[in-house]
Amino acid sequence: MRLLIIGDLYGQIGTASAIARSRGAKVAHVADIEGAMVALRDGQGADLIMIEVREDIEKLVTLLMRERFNMPVIACGVHNDKDAAVKAIRSGAKEYIPLPPNEELIAAVLEAITEETQSLIFASAAMSKVIAMADQIAPSDASVMITGESGTGKEVIARYIHKKSKRASGTMISVNCAAIPENLLESELFGYEKGAFTGAVARRIGKFEEADGGTILLDEISEMDLRLQSKLLRVLQEREVDRIGGSKPVKVNIRVLATSNRDMQDVVKKGTFREDLYFRLNVIPLNIPSLRERKEDIQPLAEYFIEKYSKANGIPARKLSDSAINKLTQYAWQGNVRELENTMHRSVLLANGATIEPDAIFLQGVPEQAVASGGGQSRTMAAPSANNTGGLVGRTVDSVEQELILDTLNHCLGNRTHAANILGISIRTLRNKLKQYSEQGAPIPPPPTGTE
Repeated sequence: MRLLIIGDLYGQIGTASAIARSRGAKVAHVADIEGAMVALRDGQGADLIMIEVREDIEKLVTLLMRERFNMPVIACGVHNDKDAAVKAIRSGAKEYIPLPPNEELIAAVLEAITEETQSLIFASAAMSKVIAMADQIAPSDASVMITGESGTGKEVIARYIHKKSKRASGTMISVNCAAIPENLLESELFGYEKGAFTGAVARRIGKFEEADGGTILLDEISEMDLRLQSKLLRVLQEREVDRIGGSKPVKVNIRVLATSNRDMQDVVKKGTFREDLYFRLNVIPLNIPSLRERKEDIQPLAEYFIEKYSKANGIPARKLSDSAINKLTQYAWQGNVRELENTMHRSVLLANGATIEPDAIFLQGVPEQAVASGGGQSRTMAAPSANNTGGLVGRTVDSVEQELILDTLNHCLGNRTHAANILGISIRTLRNKLKQYSEQGAPIPPPPTGTE
């Protein structure tokens, strides 16, 4: 994990840096916000920023958003200055840490940032085979195409491969190709020179250069525009990138991992993804089975999430009752592990008594009668009454569509990629629909931090 510290933390920078390094973080230091932006534009990269509370945090957060640097900001101040803490949070900081630094508190913050990339929980034979293959191919530099339904844990597996590789000491950079508008994705990947276009006020190193010596993960690559696919193919072939407005190519030493929740052979046949690029990426194919195909993983994953969110909410961790476990294993998890995590988070907050019972497990999106059928994609659905139109008669198709899309997005807690997968539409189509609804004044749930 890469930590960037802005300012001297009231003279406590040495102590804070030592604590972070003892927990495995790579620490860099700059004097002020301007220095931080220069470092980030130059490809130094950071997963977390710690900044003195007396700095202009609102300015920093605004600059990060404007230039699409996505990392949390933690404010640090002397002792428990409540006014400073409130101001920092209102300015966009995710947390406030009092100084002198407390080792356990800083460790907890670092753990919270890195936890999602380190948690690999499984008990099934299906996932054991996936992990065995990942272990086997990790030491190589071969490109890997990781496929599977939304929410199965493709990025977790990708980070596992990186951690087990010869490049583990290098940086792993993740780029969500579905979350970044196509007109911005090129500059995000390949970078640009100062003055290359309106708004290019300084040189910006792209993600490929930032990942030099390490690994780059192209998440949901099937959503990438065809024009960009051609440029990406050249990067993979030549191992060099052309910055926008640059005069010469820049060599990069990277390993490429890619993920998709679509059938890649199908999108190639449809002409929306280049066949030559697919073969270049698909040196090692790795498919992550759905949660319906690995029911043995449901209980250990559920228990892990119960422990996680009980701790986060400061309440004792309850055990699952047998009937609750049965309810979970009989459910068809369209959103897979991500949906299970959301469900267990709710159950932790809703449960009463000594155990988590079925009535605290609120399953939505798919009717509870929908259960996995033979481990495949089919579902057994409760058939609606022939005379029951659910109050749809008299409504326009557009209004019904809007309600369906927004309900699905709320069910996914704002996660666009997950919602698009459930709806069976592309992320671009969903993004366009949401823009339209927003212009009409409809409330649009925000995406979770770090996601689309």
